[in-house]
Amino acid sequence: MRQAGQNGAGPKLIALDVDGTIVDYDNRLSERQRSVLRAAVDAGHHVVIATGRSAHGALETANRLDLTHGYVVASNGAVLLRLDPELEHGWEVIRAETFDPADALDRMSEVLPTALYMVEDANLVRYASGEFPDNELADMDSMEIVPFDELRAHRATRIVLREPNGTTEEFQEAVERIGLHGVSYAVGWSNWLDIAPDGVSKAHGLEIIAPLLEVDHADTISAGDGLNDLEMLGWTAQSIAMGQARDVVKEAATLVAGPIEEDGLATALESLLEL
Repeated sequence: MRQAGQNGAGPKLIALDVDGTIVDYDNRLSERQRSVLRAAVDAGHHVVIATGRSAHGALETANRLDLTHGYVVASNGAVLLRLDPELEHGWEVIRAETFDPADALDRMSEVLPTALYMVEDANLVRYASGEFPDNELADMDSMEIVPFDELRAHRATRIVLREPNGTTEEFQEAVERIGLHGVSYAVGWSNWLDIAPDGVSKAHGLEIIAPLLEVDHADTISAGDGLNDLEMLGWTAQSIAMGQARDVVKEAATLVAGPIEEDGLATALESLLEL
């Protein structure tokens, strides 16, 4: 196995979305995906989880990959974590960007009154307006169910909106009617909307982390399958769109891999990194 740094090739920053990229939509991690990602780490590369999941959900994936050093981009870039086994919990928050969610929540609830809402604060505490469908949010047992008005009172790193009713087309039309301003947002699968502080994205988080890892921009790679990956795919020097991704995501990438069901990420990284 070629080690990073040989033949003039330095270690890469490899930023990876989680759902639909590392794991399937039922949170299953194949042994092949895990093996290839561990091989990348063993070769000296920096595997960085970059996800819309909260910190706890992101850390669950890092633990499954035995990532003990480095950085994690959580909550679509609003929360950055440093991994270090010498720390009390093995990790620490190095940056948490927040915004006042009240205006966005009011706009959303007016257009989508039956939707579920979740707000995460700078202390990584999550508050929800009701129970989300099973397995849609990691570590759901730690989430506090509160009245909708209480959601408005917390400075937020992110808002999640989940509309259990209606079609995808109806949901997208409703999001357009909301007219969100002063925030960053991405429409996900299954009538899902992620909202972050203005200007915050996975790419924003990577811009902060790359210098900490002393990795040049030319040595950055990303992979993802969702609309919240677009900025990241456009920012890194090389980028991988998963085979099941929408066309707009594929068009933003430099390489289209096979779908998650075929371990497309593993195959693409083996080729790019010569593992």
